[in-house]
Amino acid sequence: MSLSHCKYESNTQTDHSYSLHSLPIAENDGKSPVRTFFHFRHTNLPENLDLKWAPLLSLTNLRGISKIKVVSFLVGLTLTFLILASYILTWDKKGLLFTPSPYQLRPAVITSNTAAADVSSEKNLINMKLLVKIIGSKLEYTSRKVPDERDVIATDSHLFTTIPRQFLPGIKSPCWYEQFSSKLTTDLYKKNLFTLRSKSLKTVCDHLRTNFHQHLYHRDGKRFRLRCLPYFYIIGQPKCGTTDLFHRLLLHPEVKFNTMKEPHWWTRKRFGYIRFKDGFQESFPVEDYLDLFDLAARNIQGGISRNSSGDESPLRFITGEASASTMWDNQAWSYLHEYREETEPPFLAQDFIHTVQPRAKIIIMLRDPVERLYSDYLYFKMANKSAEDFHQKVTESIQLFQFCLSERSLRSCVYNTSLSNAMPVRLNLGMYIVFLLDWLTVFHREQILVLRLEDYAANQKVTIKKVFDFLSVGPLSEQVEAALTKRPMSNARRAADRNLGPMLPATRKVLREFHQPFNHKLAIVLDNKSFIWSTEKTRERN
Repeated sequence: MSLSHCKYESNTQTDHSYSLHSLPIAENDGKSPVRTFFHFRHTNLPENLDLKWAPLLSLTNLRGISKIKVVSFLVGLTLTFLILASYILTWDKKGLLFTPSPYQLRPAVITSNTAAADVSSEKNLINMKLLVKIIGSKLEYTSRKVPDERDVIATDSHLFTTIPRQFLPGIKSPCWYEQFSSKLTTDLYKKNLFTLRSKSLKTVCDHLRTNFHQHLYHRDGKRFRLRCLPYFYIIGQPKCGTTDLFHRLLLHPEVKFNTMKEPHWWTRKRFGYIRFKDGFQESFPVEDYLDLFDLAARNIQGGISRNSSGDESPLRFITGEASASTMWDNQAWSYLHEYREETEPPFLAQDFIHTVQPRAKIIIMLRDPVERLYSDYLYFKMANKSAEDFHQKVTESIQLFQFCLSERSLRSCVYNTSLSNAMPVRLNLGMYIVFLLDWLTVFHREQILVLRLEDYAANQKVTIKKVFDFLSVGPLSEQVEAALTKRPMSNARRAADRNLGPMLPATRKVLREFHQPFNHKLAIVLDNKSFIWSTEKTRERN
């Protein structure tokens, strides 16, 4: 049954009536105690009830109780005592069974129709204003302290010995020669963990095995293979059009030799995680990650070998990847160092990328965070989706975030893994400015291109040209340009999700208010008021 059909009424046939109360998103004074949700009132009992005539249990009555009942009562009493005692003894470690954790989800009332939802939103308007004020004040924080490069290197010595500090001159992509000491008959891709999970990559590797030895570079009696890192990274955000952008970029002849869109190596798989909820599985070595760019490396090597012919186009081939987790996902640190006292990640993904590749090009695609969250909810939630359910989950997530803000810094709450796991929707992913400011602590502003999905959808040709100019790739032929614009959208919203319709107006209003201080700060940093998204009419995209 949908929430729109639920009604709460008092039952006049029973002895008690119940009223359901919802916690506000923020208390007016910010310090009010937590109230219970269910309030019981005795409505049908006489006001002047005289208790002196209440029947008392006499000794005669007790003698009538059978010995079996007495024994049963005593056994039950003993068990109850033992259970309570066990709870008390484990209080310090686990807490009582019914003791709520700091981020325990609490039930929230969801209104039965849009009009009622609007009324509910109006009641919470003052609280939202208070929360927005708190967020605005906490957004003015000192930039994080960037870890020393030596400390970054010390965390993964193998990574920094595998990748050199200098790359080959005359080649656009960051490439180098790695000595090949294995037998020529060795299957280099057999144990690659990416190929075990990707059929398309396995097909590419099957192709690369063919005549592999013919593409090696020989010098001083030794054999070398060309290795490359990505020239560019599309780092986020999820449900902001990164998949569509990446696949259109592949239509350019200088970008086409890329094999996997989202390896998620920098944020998850190098630490041994594919999905954090599944726990540690197996660490993907850096060699497996570099294999993803071997197709481009082979074509670049072919250009080096044919350089005497004057054809330098292969030297301009560029590599890239588009893991939408790279911008924001630093949860691995909390799983690997769960006993450390830091409330914020000591190292971020960009610290490692910048250390191995300080001249990397970074592309970020953003959209209205209100629309992004609804699209994210529809895409990742598989069952029982509805606008009402989304509204409830948004309310719960805002409550949890507010609770965190009462105890921690804003940045700490944005990166807090426990809070992220507790929130029923990924509210923190729309706090773009927090992540962007952290990327700007290690990369220069001119190395980061920030785009809006709204602009991309409205004028794809102009946005794509802006990306190509940023990557310094050559102009497109008319044929390629026509194919690029005619390509259907990737990751479009499913028909069943489109049938659910838009979010409730009350939900949109609450989210708009919540994200307002984040968006204003983002617009100031980027010097572009369009990133406020306050009055823009957004249409359904993906």
